[in-house]
Amino acid sequence: MVPQRCLYCCLHPLRSQGAMKSPATTPSIMRWGCFCQAQLHFAQALAVRGNHVVKELSLTSGEEKAPAWLEETDKEKYKKCPPDAVQKVLQVALDAGYRHFDCAYFYQNEATIGAAFQKTLGEGRLKRDELYVVSKLWNSFHAPQDVKPAFLKSLTMLKLDYLDLYLMHSPMGFLNINEELMPQKDGLLLHSDVDYVDTWRAMEKLVDEGLVKSVGVSNFNISQLERLLSMCRIKPAANQVELHPYLTQPELVEFCKSQGIVLIAYSPLGGPALPCTREKNSPMPLLENPTVNEIAQKHGKTSAQVLIRFHLQRGIATIPKSVTPSHIVENAEVYDFQLKHKEIQMLEGLNCNTRFIKWKLLGMETHKHFPFSDE
Repeated sequence: MVPQRCLYCCLHPLRSQGAMKSPATTPSIMRWGCFCQAQLHFAQALAVRGNHVVKELSLTSGEEKAPAWLEETDKEKYKKCPPDAVQKVLQVALDAGYRHFDCAYFYQNEATIGAAFQKTLGEGRLKRDELYVVSKLWNSFHAPQDVKPAFLKSLTMLKLDYLDLYLMHSPMGFLNINEELMPQKDGLLLHSDVDYVDTWRAMEKLVDEGLVKSVGVSNFNISQLERLLSMCRIKPAANQVELHPYLTQPELVEFCKSQGIVLIAYSPLGGPALPCTREKNSPMPLLENPTVNEIAQKHGKTSAQVLIRFHLQRGIATIPKSVTPSHIVENAEVYDFQLKHKEIQMLEGLNCNTRFIKWKLLGMETHKHFPFSDE
């Protein structure tokens, strides 16, 4: 089997972008052929550390009314995850071997996560370099002078000395109105004129100062990536976008691979818990699709496990979300089977360019850097 690189092993060498150096040794290939020794987000295993499976963990929390682009994997009405529940889930994930945590200022729970990190590190259960922590720059802080303060706020709340990866949450900037997440007037978002290239240059300085090891983007299309690559000093390490069999984005996948940019798939299960994703002409829920279910039955796996495995075999990191301990464990059990080439083709054949995370709201589609204008 051709070895595949997971998120961590692709990003780890990029620490040479700043003061950080690449590891002196390369671990042996294990399990599904990953080169790396560490990988993790909220409900997904991608690699191994030593002889232990290391999983991914993507942490999100929300408001009483779910924002249109937040998700969780549980099939129940979206509800706010209280701080004590977040800490409990994080501890469950750490105990299960999770080491790579995908966070964001927009999720509004970094202080809670930081308390759990502080407890775990203070007890000596783990060392800081055993964790891989990611956060994101929210749209309201795209002005170059706002980038470092926003980063430091996340860093302080997470109670860490540095981050492993910092992503620009989207190419679209909002006006910074008293640090509001969604500044609006007359029901429309207040857009800023800040160029995402200028925002990126401010992020590059965070690497120079040793505050973060790698920087990347999220929700960027090919033309935006090409423009950024032509003007940047430090290449984006990753691009986090919506990916699943209903939205395979083959051109974007191939472009990112050709440029050495790691792709991270959010909504890999099709956002099954989102209360606002179903439209009249939308396809059936991905987890209920007969093709997915048939493949799952053949392998004695769940539909979710098949979808996660689908991404892994395409060389894409995945970040499905869950607050259910059993799902956290289940989503990691994807290394004891492999999809056949025909099965991969069957899943790819489900593509209908359906985006479950809705961006065309509050006038966002009129933003000059809106990344989905060609859809």
